[in-house]
Amino acid sequence: MQAPHTVQDVALAHVRPAPEKPSGWDVHLLHEHLHEVARLAAERATVFAAEEWARLAGRWHDLGKYRPPFQGKIRKGSGFDPDAHIEQGGRANHSTAGALHAIETLRQRHGSVGELAGRVLAYLIASHHAGLYDWESNVSAGLKARLADAESRREYDEALSARPAADILADEDFNPGPSLKAVLAAEHDQPGAYALWVRMLFSALVDADFLDTERFMDPAQFERRGRFPAIAELRAAYDAHMARFGEPAGAVNQLRARVLAQCRWKASETPGAFSLTVPTGGGKTLASLGFALEHALRHGKRRIVYAIPYTSIIEQTTDVFRRVFEGLAGDPVIEHHSQAERDGDTLASRLACENWDAPLIVTTNVQLFESLFAARTSHCRKLHNLAGSVIVLDEAQQLPPEFLQPILDVLRLLIAHYGVTVVFCTATQPVLTHREMLDPRHGLRGFEEGQVCEIIDDPDALFDALKRVAVELPADLAAHGDWDEIAAAIAAEDCILAIVNRKSDARELWRRLPEGAICLTTDLCGAHRAALLAEIRTRLDGRRTGSDPRPLHVVSTSLIEAGVDVDFPVVWRALAGLDSIAQAAGRCNREGRLDGLGRVKVFVPPTGEPRGTLALAAGATRAVLHGYDDPDGSRLLADRNGMWRYFRRYYADCGGHDQRGIVDLLHRDVLTPRLDGMLAVAFRTAAERFRLIDDEERVTVYVCYPAGDEKVQALLDRLAQGQAERWSIRALQRYAVSVRKKDMQRMGNDLHPVLLDSYILINPLRYHPELGLNTEQVAIYNPSATAL
Repeated sequence: MQAPHTVQDVALAHVRPAPEKPSGWDVHLLHEHLHEVARLAAERATVFAAEEWARLAGRWHDLGKYRPPFQGKIRKGSGFDPDAHIEQGGRANHSTAGALHAIETLRQRHGSVGELAGRVLAYLIASHHAGLYDWESNVSAGLKARLADAESRREYDEALSARPAADILADEDFNPGPSLKAVLAAEHDQPGAYALWVRMLFSALVDADFLDTERFMDPAQFERRGRFPAIAELRAAYDAHMARFGEPAGAVNQLRARVLAQCRWKASETPGAFSLTVPTGGGKTLASLGFALEHALRHGKRRIVYAIPYTSIIEQTTDVFRRVFEGLAGDPVIEHHSQAERDGDTLASRLACENWDAPLIVTTNVQLFESLFAARTSHCRKLHNLAGSVIVLDEAQQLPPEFLQPILDVLRLLIAHYGVTVVFCTATQPVLTHREMLDPRHGLRGFEEGQVCEIIDDPDALFDALKRVAVELPADLAAHGDWDEIAAAIAAEDCILAIVNRKSDARELWRRLPEGAICLTTDLCGAHRAALLAEIRTRLDGRRTGSDPRPLHVVSTSLIEAGVDVDFPVVWRALAGLDSIAQAAGRCNREGRLDGLGRVKVFVPPTGEPRGTLALAAGATRAVLHGYDDPDGSRLLADRNGMWRYFRRYYADCGGHDQRGIVDLLHRDVLTPRLDGMLAVAFRTAAERFRLIDDEERVTVYVCYPAGDEKVQALLDRLAQGQAERWSIRALQRYAVSVRKKDMQRMGNDLHPVLLDSYILINPLRYHPELGLNTEQVAIYNPSATAL
């Protein structure tokens, strides 16, 4: 490490208590911190060829810490203030000085191009505590106003007055022109290119800053990071695991082996966009992992990221992957979502969740895409680790249509500029190709024809070979049924799964079924759903072996139909999108054990479809099936042309693919003659609007499940007493139910508030042992009970 150049280079960046030392403190010198963050940030940005930008951002990010007020804070009183480096009320702010230095230094050396380059660095430096700013904002102070503020100028002048060393202030002949020109050219062709580039640089900077600070403040924790096996070790473990199965027995397993063989063969193809179109039950989870590992090894990819729409699928997928790699030292599978808390969770895995510095990440669509459009420091920190990765989008048909344009824009940018391979993995491939419509709101800037490489050589032949069900359609898709008649027909079956569109529909149907029926909805906490799914699988196994002949009637919302591994002989599905019907069919005769075809029956419930996208999906299904000729229902789900027609109609009816205006917030005309308007991006506003789940209208209710469980109750008691540690909150996520605010208000004194928009259920009568949380009246769950 470079020695101090001036007396002022004894300036401090951080301090920590050290009782064993005479002074009682360890000190982290500021010049050491700036040089090390510069090195780490450049190292992280090398993979997308932006190391010089990151190096300068790292060197200048804490320039304001040289100012005497900050050094006075950190040397507070007779000792030191360990938290003085954190910007908050009453602190001596320090993140604007470096931003102003970047603009002024580069403008002096390179004119208007240098000023633009300085503005890029200003976004990074000024935002490294508070998160990325809007350039201008009507709601809060934007970056433009902050840079022009007199206090910011005072911060910069005070920092310079401390005379930092020349090697800290220098730009080392940095030439921003070529790379800035390339980014602006990309922005002209692909909206959002500049905003993503800034986020990637921001990610490299804040991760470097976190890590160097942690190395000083908590060296033991820092040493636990990054201890994971390499991709080559994962591939070897995968090969060994698959070899244990030997020669596949049975038609279904032989077809799964063919799928895997094609995945491994296509892995040598040039990185880019791929689709893996495999019928449900075709073994796509392990096959896609085989493709990702082989592709990563052949093309030098650094990690694999699985993004999945539902946490219930994540838990199942993660369990499959952990069985593959259970012999490796150090768990390589990082499960990152709101409800991830396992007994085997390690400090290393929790740390890897912060920046995805692990070879295999299993996460949610919410985590992945909201991070790609995030402004907060903690959410952006992982982004640079997406560069040079393989991203598998499982159940790709679940990409939200109202955000489809910004999502496709960012995926195309990752492929074109960040060395990312994307795999769209599903039985029901959505239509993501470019299309122009008379109404431009309904058009889509997607992939060009032929740009997405299909991994399966002949998907139609595969669908025909894996045909295991026949679909029965109602004679009139517009005629509503009757709950009593529907329930009687379901009760007459010995083993059946019925899937409906609403939680209220599930309750209505469950109440009419014989005793012992199981009901699955999101009114159950995650631990409760997992227990019921385990019971369902056990009873299905018992029926197959003859050890449990009891009738099995299961009612569920759509949470069971995407990726949940269950196998029923009969499935009923309330009218919905054609993709949902196909996914429901994947829970029927999944393993091909029946002598004939399984039965999938579509019915129209008395309540019709919920408003919004579900109603639009059902309408698109009616349109596609109008006049459809398939007497025995055997080819409906194998007709990929029908699925494509469905998605075209569904997307056309959805009212636009950028309904929150994300693209306009992130894209600015790079050819504008007004310098002030160039690169003026609304990072923070875009992040606030890009919410796949609107948390503002929902609250979290924590429940004790099973009733009276001492371990869960102890966690709830800690929370009620104000002990809201991160580990305990994570542990409680499996006992959380998401509730609409208007429903929560009806529960009144049955809830105890603990955190912002979080409550503990204190009336156990509100949590039904079979139906979960009741936000209305006890009578809804038990007609003979009195209301609360």
